[in-house]
Amino acid sequence: MVQAYRADTEDAGAGSQPGSRLRALRHRLASDRGIWRRGILLALCSLLLTLVMVFHSEIPNTIGNLGSLIETFLPWLGVLVPVLLVLGLVRRSATALIALVLPAAVWLNLFGGLLFADESGGGGDLTVATHNVNAGNPDPGGTAQQVSGSGADIVALQELPVGKVAAYEDALADRYPHHSVQGTVGLWSKYPVTDSSPVNIKLGWTRAMRATVATPEGKVKVYVAHLPSVRVKLNAGFTANQRDDSADALGEAIAHEPMERVVLLGDLNGTMNDRSLHGVTSQMRSTQGAAGDGFGFSWPAAFPMARIDQIMVRGVDPLSSWTLPATDSDHLPIAARLEL
Repeated sequence: MVQAYRADTEDAGAGSQPGSRLRALRHRLASDRGIWRRGILLALCSLLLTLVMVFHSEIPNTIGNLGSLIETFLPWLGVLVPVLLVLGLVRRSATALIALVLPAAVWLNLFGGLLFADESGGGGDLTVATHNVNAGNPDPGGTAQQVSGSGADIVALQELPVGKVAAYEDALADRYPHHSVQGTVGLWSKYPVTDSSPVNIKLGWTRAMRATVATPEGKVKVYVAHLPSVRVKLNAGFTANQRDDSADALGEAIAHEPMERVVLLGDLNGTMNDRSLHGVTSQMRSTQGAAGDGFGFSWPAAFPMARIDQIMVRGVDPLSSWTLPATDSDHLPIAARLEL
C-alpha cells in the first residue's frame, strides 16, 4: 500500500510539471473539436473592427456626420481589442483569437507611434503653448500664471470673455511684454508682435487672428483660432457643419499666407483624423504626430478623451510636445518645442 501511495504521488508530481501541463492542455485543445467552430461571431466582430479602422475615411457623413464622429474617437477603438481577447479566451475559440490579430496589428500601425512617443526631448528655438481658458473660468489670473509657468515664449489663449481680458493681461504682463487680443482670442509673446489682425472664419464675430512674431531666429507668422464647438444631438447625430465651414475658411487663409514659417495655435474642436479639418491638416504638420507625449488628449480636462486642441506648423520642425497640468478650464493646456 505504501509503494502504491508513493507511485501515485510521483505520478501526480510529474503531472504538475509545466511540460506535462502543456501537453495536457494541448491534448485537450486537440480533442475539443468545437475550438474552431466556436467564436465565429467574435471573429466577425474583429473583422468589422479592422474594416472600420482601415476604411474610416470612407464612412459617410451624410447621417449625423457619423464618419467624423468615429474619426474623432478613433484611437479608442483599440479598447475593443482586449475586450475581444477576453471573450475569445472565455469561449476557448481559436478562430476568435486568430482573427483578433488583424485589428491589433492595424491599431498599432495607426497609433503605436503615439503610444510609445516621448516628450523628453529638449532644445529648440521656440516654445509655444495654447489653452482654451473657458469663458466661465473662475480664476483667470491663476490660469494665466499656470500656463506661463510652462516657460513658453509664446502663449495663445482662446475663449476670452470681454470682461476678463484685463485679468489675463495683468497676469501675463511681466513675462510677456508684447500681446494682441482680437475678439475672444489672444496672443502673448516675449518677442515683438506686429501686423496683428483678425481672421474671418465666417462666424460673424472674431474667433481667429494672425500676427507676426519677431523671434531671435527670424519672423514667424502665428495664427490663433477657436473653431466652433460640435454637438451630438439625438435627432441630428454629430452636428459640425458650422465648425467645418470655419475650418475651411481658416485653411484658405493659411494657404494664402505668404510667410514661409507658420504656427497655428488653438482649439480646433476636432482631431487630426477628422476629415472635416482637411483644409488645415493637409497643409500643416501636427506637433503631436511628430513628437508627443503619447496621445496628448486635451479634452475634457477631468477625463481627456480627444486631442481637439492643436499646435500645428508649416516650415518649422516640431521637436516635442506635451500637455500641461489642469487649470480651472475644461481643457488641458498643451505646449511644444519648435526648431526654426
